[in-house]
Amino acid sequence: MKATRSASSLLSRITSQQSRTHFYRVLSRRFLSEISVFPTSDKHTSSSPHAHLKPCERTNGLLVRKTHFQQFQTNNTLVDRPPHLSSRQRKMKKKSDIEEEFESATTTDDILRGFEAMESAFDEDDVALGLACLKVGLHLEQEGESPEKTLEFGNRALKIFDRNDSDDADKESLPIAMTLHMMGSACYSLKRFNDSLGYLNRANRVLSKLESEGYSADDIRPVLHAVQLGLANTKTAMGRREEALANHRKCLELKEMTLEPSSREIGVANRDLAEAYVAVLNFKEALPHCVKALDIHKAQLGDNSVEVAHDRRLLGVIYAGLEEHQKALEQNVLSQKVLKKWGLNSELLRAEVDAANIQIALGKYHEAIDTLKSVVQQTDKESKTRALIFIAMANALCNLEKFADSKRCMEISSSILGKKEKESPVEVAEAYMEIAALYETMNEFETAITLLKRSLAILEKLPHEQHSEGNALARLGWLLLLTGKVEQAITYLESAAERLRESFGSKHFGVGYICNNLGAAYLELNRPQSAAQMFAMAKEIMEVSLGPHHADSIEACQNLSKAYAAMGRGVESLLRKTSEKLEDLLPMSYVLAMDFQQQVINAWVSHGPRMHDELREAQRVLEQLKEKARGLNSDDISTKALPLPRTAESASTKRS
Repeated sequence: MKATRSASSLLSRITSQQSRTHFYRVLSRRFLSEISVFPTSDKHTSSSPHAHLKPCERTNGLLVRKTHFQQFQTNNTLVDRPPHLSSRQRKMKKKSDIEEEFESATTTDDILRGFEAMESAFDEDDVALGLACLKVGLHLEQEGESPEKTLEFGNRALKIFDRNDSDDADKESLPIAMTLHMMGSACYSLKRFNDSLGYLNRANRVLSKLESEGYSADDIRPVLHAVQLGLANTKTAMGRREEALANHRKCLELKEMTLEPSSREIGVANRDLAEAYVAVLNFKEALPHCVKALDIHKAQLGDNSVEVAHDRRLLGVIYAGLEEHQKALEQNVLSQKVLKKWGLNSELLRAEVDAANIQIALGKYHEAIDTLKSVVQQTDKESKTRALIFIAMANALCNLEKFADSKRCMEISSSILGKKEKESPVEVAEAYMEIAALYETMNEFETAITLLKRSLAILEKLPHEQHSEGNALARLGWLLLLTGKVEQAITYLESAAERLRESFGSKHFGVGYICNNLGAAYLELNRPQSAAQMFAMAKEIMEVSLGPHHADSIEACQNLSKAYAAMGRGVESLLRKTSEKLEDLLPMSYVLAMDFQQQVINAWVSHGPRMHDELREAQRVLEQLKEKARGLNSDDISTKALPLPRTAESASTKRS
């Protein structure tokens, strides 16, 4: 469409010849189960409270308004209805009455009855029938009724719109975008995520073209927001969380273009984005958005609002992720006060468990145990919360080296969790992984491996949890490597790298740890070239995500030096067989090994006196490499495998 065409001219082109034509401006589904409709002007703000800290599940549906057009006779004289109507005029009036009755219908029965009348009065190619299909589909979706029926009406509407635009080079129109969004939403409900992504991507292209051609921003933005949020939710459901972040950011940008900077909806949008960053363990980026949400909600609602309590709980998670545990505990305490005031007992209980976990992170094990003993009395014997409390108790006892008591707590938790696998598969799988980590701490590796495999069996059936599946695979690979089952470890580690790349992107620190461990596994199998490739990838990723002076980045560099040294020994062996003088040919592998070892030394020097022992060891290894390069014999240099961080809190250190 030309930039000069207004919304009314578009509608007059695609609607039937009536005294009035109507255009249904739609969004589709709820943005979140708690968030109000995205407004269409700067004057509209939301006033509804939201219960948050839940993943986005659905997008928002609404019929917003009708646009009315005046219609004139060809002589531009407005005329009254003539006393005698021709056959054609009577037919047109009948259509007009049917259409008007259909448009005024609000209940499901009336809408479906009106649609049957529309079907009998309008041709299948008539745009008015396409708009009617769109209205029926949106109503069914808004009422939470059959997504299959919604998709059926969407398909029918899309075919009509496409046929009517087939002779127009500019066939992209707002009704098409809205229909595509509705179909994408229906496919999401049916867990047909690939189909959902296809419809939503096409809707996004349509809207982008309309926007570039000067179409009314007020018309486009609500639909574009719904499409972007749909893309974010669908990509998250597919495990592509890093990609979903871009769509979450776009959602915030669109709201910022429409709303006042201090509006509550802007606060909610910032919190949504913070949650999306937390989901990929990027706590540093999450922090400013959560703080902004908190500031807005405090100014608008006061310190004792539920919104502020939810902001504070999320902020506590972020601070814990950044290992600022004292700040996390402060936010948790403030959040608990508000939750207690509003009688939100279930959320208060979870907040108290969070507080105990923070106390454990601070080394306050006895305080944590006292907190948990108090909380456990408030739970049902077979509840998931009780299972989580016993895991936290086991963690505190494990840190106190009371292993027998810790194991008893884990056994109680596992017994409860085993009955909840079908009811709450994700929570149970994650709980099994936590218990496995505690058994690993006690050096009971076989028990840990069994629990991780149990967790993996659950997660493999949940495509939207491939990030958790990747974590389980990585931990399994690490433990198998630790117990000498190297070839099995490689299979799990390679699968883990694939899952985490898809979920978090190729430069995520978790991928770096897996590459490092793959390198260690290849070196165990005497494949130094493959090991060097993996260590080089690990070094590159860790230096970007953790910084070059992080301890694990230095270990990856040390391992890369080791891999090249191993390659050098291979060259050395070959030279001996060919009777060449080693003094006359310095293997290039040793040159590279020494170069990376010098980088290790420089990095440890930057840490100062506290890393004196590590520095001395790195210098010893460098001298060893120099001797090797001169053809002298010396001991091997050990590589170091690196486990993935066990919890979100410990993982966050890698990003700070």
